[in-house]
Amino acid sequence: MKIAGTAGWILTRRALLVLFWLGWVGILAGAVVIIEQAPRCKPIPEMNWWNEGPLYQISNVKDFSDRGLKGVEEKLDYLNQLKVKGLVLGPIHTVQADQLSSLNLTSIKSEVGTENELRSLLDQAHKKGISIVLNLTPNYEQPSAWFSNATTVAEKLREACKYWIDKGFDGIFMSALGDIVETETWPSIQAIFNKTDGNTKRVLMGSVNGLSMNVDNVSCLLNRSGADLLTIELSDPRKTQEVQNLYSNHLQTSMGWSLSRGTLGTPESIRLFHALLFTLPGTPVFNAGDEMALKAGEKPKKMWDLESPAEKASATTKAVQKDRITARDFFKAFSDLRRRERALLHGEFINLNSSASSLAFLRLWDQSERFITAINWGNDTVPLTLTNSNLPAQAQVRICIDTTNLAVDSMVSLKTFQLGPLQAVLLSFPYAG
Repeated sequence: MKIAGTAGWILTRRALLVLFWLGWVGILAGAVVIIEQAPRCKPIPEMNWWNEGPLYQISNVKDFSDRGLKGVEEKLDYLNQLKVKGLVLGPIHTVQADQLSSLNLTSIKSEVGTENELRSLLDQAHKKGISIVLNLTPNYEQPSAWFSNATTVAEKLREACKYWIDKGFDGIFMSALGDIVETETWPSIQAIFNKTDGNTKRVLMGSVNGLSMNVDNVSCLLNRSGADLLTIELSDPRKTQEVQNLYSNHLQTSMGWSLSRGTLGTPESIRLFHALLFTLPGTPVFNAGDEMALKAGEKPKKMWDLESPAEKASATTKAVQKDRITARDFFKAFSDLRRRERALLHGEFINLNSSASSLAFLRLWDQSERFITAINWGNDTVPLTLTNSNLPAQAQVRICIDTTNLAVDSMVSLKTFQLGPLQAVLLSFPYAG
């Protein structure tokens, strides 16, 4: 105690105390400087549930399952495995072809199921995190979706939208949206979807075909309709300039992309379209069976044949089952990656290469991983010239069809990159500052 109280030790303790506080202030100042000089992260754009994963259309419930709505409920776990975020169901209402007087938008076709089965489907889907949108296209079995009398149908549609939203549906879908938006009733229909139930947003969804024929009309419809999501059927998926034009003028959260069965071509090419739809800016929308490369005319319930043991099948059947399982696994890989990567969810879109038989584009977001999609629809190997200031010398293979020549996780040169016939690959590279 005598030594501790001497002048020398008192000065030492005071010096150490001053050094401690100087050091603490220095660390604090250094942290502030680091924070101030660090690059700012871009704010995440506002997204809704229909932007967070693929949508899955079951147009004909009986073609999907002989058990109707009950059968759809039994396949919810299957849809969860595909990372499906929303289901577009139906139409399921009663109507006779081209008979407006027979239209009842609030009744369910008896062969599809009952209202109790529908309520059970909604409850179970919501428990599993799957939203359900109801297709209310009135005259859905005929070319004239609105009976050539959209004004009269619009009144019935408004009441039906209120009815089914109150029943628990997460949104309404309509085909040929351009006809109904011209009616005086449309603003009141649109107002139904501007209301929210807690944190849940109801989606107003429509579709349009033939993008490559008139991009301006599609853009005009997006502006006039106020639809939350407009599904655009790509008539020629190789023409990415149309995508670029729409993307430059509209939020990608308002655009969805689909392909008609006629566009899909052979079952061998389905994986090319999986790669395209999952990596374009916007929401991928698939028809039931697209994940397994079903041919035009094949009913989706054929998918459930895969659940029977392959040993009991013929060699041809086994080969078909193997191809369909491969296509489904490819679909799952893209679906799972898309929901985890910001660049694929809401990143910028940059066209890198486009020709009559191939295309390549870049998706990037702030400081996140960057992705390159490259697709070759042709029957010959093509060299892809990829020029952009954001590109490094090499990129990593993430998902591909030709795993023999492009092994997953391997590095490939972007300066001498070639892609074989009927091949698709997803490459990635890190943000470099």
